[in-house]
Amino acid sequence: MTEKRVSRWYFGGLASCGAACCTHPLDLIKVHLQTQQEVKMRMLGMAVHVVKNDGVLALYNGLSASLCRQMSYSLTRFAIYETVRDMLGSTSQGPMPFYQKVLLGAFGGFTGGFVGTPADMVNVRMQNDMKLPPEQRRNYKNAIDGLYRVFREEGLRKLFSGASMASSRGALVTVGQLACYDQAKQLVLGTGMMGDNMLTHFLSSFIAGGCATFLCQPLDVMKTRLMNSKGEYTGVGHCLRETAKLGPMAFYKGLVPAGIRLIPHTVLTFMFLEQLKKNFGIRIIS
Repeated sequence: MTEKRVSRWYFGGLASCGAACCTHPLDLIKVHLQTQQEVKMRMLGMAVHVVKNDGVLALYNGLSASLCRQMSYSLTRFAIYETVRDMLGSTSQGPMPFYQKVLLGAFGGFTGGFVGTPADMVNVRMQNDMKLPPEQRRNYKNAIDGLYRVFREEGLRKLFSGASMASSRGALVTVGQLACYDQAKQLVLGTGMMGDNMLTHFLSSFIAGGCATFLCQPLDVMKTRLMNSKGEYTGVGHCLRETAKLGPMAFYKGLVPAGIRLIPHTVLTFMFLEQLKKNFGIRIIS
């Protein structure tokens, strides 16, 4: 008889919140870099600028919105992916083929991206608020206040502004993170050189983070621009054309900061998730 543990449906959301608390300053700097019209500052310069102007705690501006986003976006995509994967795994012999993981990851990510759009937009706005002149700042108290004020002042449709972009990005990130993590872990364990331990989890999640960063960066740039716009873009197509005018590398603006944020975030998420699963997961004896 062998015993294995499977994840509970909400573990992905909890693990993502833990990772977000660690990587939030990097996310904030990434948003600042992407909303520059011309490249004036690099990553370290932007970090120093934020701390000098607004203090160290300013690096955690919008943390409540970030956690709200993880508990909507990440919880949904992990719940769909892990639940369906474990259900299919219990009825079939051996692991799922990679193409099925990709399709399942894309569906879970697309759904999660749509559900998490309102919190994501408030997150971007709260992080970017300090860059605006005092009279133009939105000054949301927290994520819930931000959601309520957008709904009251700008309507329900504005809450889902950039939903197509956020959903598409969610699909790509989830394929990069969840499907690639599962596949990388399967390949690493398949070598027989490493066991199911923290080193394997670290290596697999590092590979997954790299894949996710490269896949979603163009969409991430456009999503940030759309969510932060004050009406200068008429839609996704217009934003695409305006960004393209700046050259092909404009779509990969902030790639290194995005990688520096997303790779540690991915690594921490899966390390936390594996520990939650190991210590508090559903016990299955076969």
